[in-house]
Amino acid sequence: MISVVIPLFNEEQLVERLLEELRTALEKSGEKFEVICVNDGSSDATLPKLLSFREGNPYLKIISLSRNFGLQAALTAGIEYASGEYVVIMDGDFQDPPELVPVLLEKIKSTDADIVSAVRQSRNEKFTKKLYINIFHRIFDKVTKGQQVAQTGNFCIVNRLAHQAMLKFTERNRYIPGIRNFIGFRHEYIYYDRPDRPEGEAKMSRQQLFTLATDAIYSFSKWPIRACIWLGVLGVIFFFCAIVYALASKFLGLAPIGWSSMFLAISFFGSVQLTFLGLIGEYIYRIFKEVQGRPIYFVQKIYD
Repeated sequence: MISVVIPLFNEEQLVERLLEELRTALEKSGEKFEVICVNDGSSDATLPKLLSFREGNPYLKIISLSRNFGLQAALTAGIEYASGEYVVIMDGDFQDPPELVPVLLEKIKSTDADIVSAVRQSRNEKFTKKLYINIFHRIFDKVTKGQQVAQTGNFCIVNRLAHQAMLKFTERNRYIPGIRNFIGFRHEYIYYDRPDRPEGEAKMSRQQLFTLATDAIYSFSKWPIRACIWLGVLGVIFFFCAIVYALASKFLGLAPIGWSSMFLAISFFGSVQLTFLGLIGEYIYRIFKEVQGRPIYFVQKIYD
């Protein structure tokens, strides 16, 4: 059986069309299937429309969360409740084309892979959003030393082996694509052009996208700490050169360093220290969240 996991937050404009096209694509595959829609605390008519669609489609499982816990938490809930031999993960904004689900299934079967990810060759979205995402993928690829696959999002299919491996992760600050790539196993890819949303507005703001990007970098890279170390070394070298210059000017009778140079030196080292404190604070906050051990999400009701 195939399980398709879809997180949804205020997608009343798209949800019925998405489920219709997904059903058509899954029926063409000839396999048994279930669709798991995670209602992530929607405040519009998303849940009523899901319930209405379910009346004639008993394969639809609805997991309604008690409030909005965020995309990564909703994905986690869907993955944990999936029971298929293959699990497809896709977004609920219609930017992951439903007709590609049978393509993912055929690819994972024909190659005997454990994971097949959909790689975005192009993005038909706003220029600023494409720019931010491209910058993130370039940085993320560099700081993880190529361990992560550039231009891949949530859209993928995993078999039971990879699915069980993903369930072993317990961290609170999650980045599902990073987890999927971290577990290893045999990984294959398909390539597609990512369309823009046909209707509605994106549910993740720039701030939320930035937070997700920082969570990914902090979770899968030592780069922030390494940057602090190198910046500290640079500050020590700068300070040593300043001492040599001050001593040389003293013995050679050159003009003494004025207050402006002292002010710049104090500002430089002050900013370095504040940068260190900020980065250490980020790590301490993440440690605090993990030590708290709070549940990632709460389920209000399951319609199964």
